[in-house]
Order: sequence, then structure tokens, then C-alpha cells
Amino acid sequence: HSDLVCIYVAIGQRATAVRRVIEAVREQGALERSIFVVAAASAEPGLRWLAPFAATSMAEWVRDRGGHALIIYDDLSKHAAVHRELALLSRQPPGREAYPGDIFYLHARLLERSAKLSAARGGGSLTALPIAEIEADNLSAYIPTNLISIADGQIVTSAALFAGNQRPAVDIGLSVSRVGGKAQAGALRSVAGRVRLDYAQYLEMKMFSRFGGFGDAAMKKRLQHGERIGALLAQERFAPISILAQIALLAALAEGMLDALPVEQFPALKAALPAALGAEPALANLDVTADVIDKASRKILLGCVRAAMTPAQTASKDSSA
Repeated sequence: HSDLVCIYVAIGQRATAVRRVIEAVREQGALERSIFVVAAASAEPGLRWLAPFAATSMAEWVRDRGGHALIIYDDLSKHAAVHRELALLSRQPPGREAYPGDIFYLHARLLERSAKLSAARGGGSLTALPIAEIEADNLSAYIPTNLISIADGQIVTSAALFAGNQRPAVDIGLSVSRVGGKAQAGALRSVAGRVRLDYAQYLEMKMFSRFGGFGDAAMKKRLQHGERIGALLAQERFAPISILAQIALLAALAEGMLDALPVEQFPALKAALPAALGAEPALANLDVTADVIDKASRKILLGCVRAAMTPAQTASKDSSA
């Protein structure tokens, strides 16, 4: 959305890391509607403490005038650490993990400033994406649990999945949305089905399969199916997939069409699919907000996936040759 103002708050981050973020935004042509509030690791504790509040005031200015703003706090774990530092210096009594007793109130007060205003108040909105670092994979640590209890859900990334070349490295089992399917397009929700549950079960079976092979053919089939779910969920940086393409791919996955397709051909399939979908005039008026897809549209979508699978297989053969 061209009217969306994005505000990135760097709290205690290295200057080189912030520079990479700014360059990535510049390369995507979004610099003119982005604001960067930087309190680097070398900044004074007071500036690092104040940065998220100052940035939120900027975002509220946009929202209160009928605009839409997105603010990203990177990250609130470091903000909590500097709050603890200042509290200990001022001789406030320490609590759990030496944090002062008002740390939950501090972050709740900050994040609850994000809201969607009514039409009578201009209809503006402010969305917050707080980031927290999980040390030693301990999701039950004090600051992460505080933020989880405040936010509408969480996306948990895994270093193990990242090392296993699963990008984005989202841990399906620990990632939760309180909004759930209400934020999804109806057609997408209807074809997603058991994808999340099947993939979580696949990751569990994959872990146990390391200790011994599965001789059961049905179990092997489930492992192969889960492997293809992972390949389907993999995504390149700055390469968003349209809602229509997601619906088509998930419908094909549910039909078992992708189970015979080698995993290495999935990137070529996703690259060829938009052209196949664009060549079908009947899909131009498809209502993705409908609760279900009619049989005729589903058949066309599956046909597009089937048509895109041929170029994918050809590209795979050419690359292997």
C-alpha cells in the first residue's frame, strides 16, 4: 500500500546490521515512505530507552490523521535490558531475572498504543510488530512470555530450521495466531485444511526417523508429503506469492498432485505458476473472500498448477544437464 508509512526502530543493534536493513529497503524502492529511528548499541542508555516511545509518537501522528502506519521494534529484549540497567542504577528493587516490577506495564503501555481507529476518528490504523530474542530456545523466559501475553500472536523462528535450509525458518508448532483464520481469505482457509497439523506431525516424525528407518509404506508416504509441504512453504527473500497462487498450490497439495513432484522442482513450479494463472481469464473475477471455491474454479486452478509443473520439470532437467 503506497499510503502505508513504515517505521523501523533499532534498539541496541549494531550499526552494520541497521545499515543492511536500510539498504534492503532502498533496493525495494520503499525508502520514501519509511522512517528509521536508530539507537545503536553504542548509544547512551537513555536514548536506547526512549527510542521506541519516540517512534510510536511519530506513528501515532500518521494514524491520528487518517493514515496507516506499521512500526517494527527491533528488539524489545534489548529495550528490557536497558530498562533493567536504568532501574538497577536508580536502586529500584529487582524482581524476576533482575527486571523491575514495572517491566510488563512498560511494554503493555507501549504496544497498546497501536490501534485501529473508528471512521468517526478518521479511520487510521497503527500496527506494531515487536521482535524479541529467545536465548537458548527458551520461549518461556520472562520477556518473551510478557510480549506473547500482550500481542495477538507470535511467529517463532528456529535456528535449526534455518540451518536446515528452511527459509523462512518458522517453527509451525510454536507459532500461534489469536486472530486465526479470521484474517485469512475465505478461499485460502478452505484449501489450507490440515497443512499446519500435517507439517507439525512431519517435523516430529522426521526427528524420530533419525534413530531408525520407517519400514511402513504409509509412514514413508507421510514423510514425503511433509517434505513437500516444507518445500511449498519455502520462500525467497522479497518474493511474495499472490493469494491466488497460494490457493492454487494448496489445492494441488490437498489433491496429492505435488506428492510425485521432486522437491528440487518446487522453486521452478512457483516461478512458472503466475503466468499460467494469468493466462486463464476465468480466474480474473474469482472471489478469494468466498468461504469455498466452486468446483469449476478449483478445476481451473488445478489445471494451472498442472500446466506450470511441465515447465518446472523441463527447467529441472536443463539445470541437471
